[in-house]
Amino acid sequence: MKSTVEQIKDIQNHGYTLDFSNVFNNAFENYKKIALYAGLILLVFSILFGIVGSIVLAAIFGAEKLSNPAFFTIQPIHLSSLEVVYYVAGTVIFSALLSPFSAGFLKMAYCADRDEQFNVSTIFTYYKTSHFFQIFLATATISLFSASISTFLEIQKLSNLGILVSLIISYFTFLTIPLIVFGNLKAIDAIKSSFILISKQPVVLMGLMITIVIALIVGFMAFFIGILFTVPLSYSMTYAIYFAIFKNKKEDPIDSIGQSDLE
Repeated sequence: MKSTVEQIKDIQNHGYTLDFSNVFNNAFENYKKIALYAGLILLVFSILFGIVGSIVLAAIFGAEKLSNPAFFTIQPIHLSSLEVVYYVAGTVIFSALLSPFSAGFLKMAYCADRDEQFNVSTIFTYYKTSHFFQIFLATATISLFSASISTFLEIQKLSNLGILVSLIISYFTFLTIPLIVFGNLKAIDAIKSSFILISKQPVVLMGLMITIVIALIVGFMAFFIGILFTVPLSYSMTYAIYFAIFKNKKEDPIDSIGQSDLE
């Protein structure tokens, strides 16, 4: 069996095929197995994160500021240079620390696909393995690049362009985490490989991403809480896309910790 790196080199040279309907059907079947459990986990932890976040913000800025809705609509254009640095740094650190939690849903999708048992602790899988640093580094790198550009454009009163750039970066890097946890790639190699993979099938992958966006919009309209039960579809879709590309489902990445394809 070829390594992930070897397969990516083949893809770079020869491309790959991806069937929209097969990927969507596989993602939806996987989603049905994790939707309720993952949705409840998101609901519980959203409440917990909200409480903890409110306590931290109240301790730093004062409880009276939290009662002002304008406090939560920070605009970089109104911040000083130092405050902009703090704003970007805070965004990057928060995203990087939360990313292994999100990666845990990919592990849940992996277990569901193999009819293996999963529970709440599955969500924290990648906080306890050597993948943590690579996930953290990859997310921090992407977030720093995206947040810096979008913040600069917003300061230049080009906020719509900033949003577009952020969406493009997110699109071309959405396979980064699967490449780390399933392909055992290092952070920078995973980011570069994600660009390569997505650039070879941009139309089909864009179509699959649009289905996720539509699902999220429907979930948002369902009294907002519905979005928590449609978000897991994005993880099932990402999982299904990754394994549709590499077509290798035999090895559990947790059993191969430290065996990077680049070594």
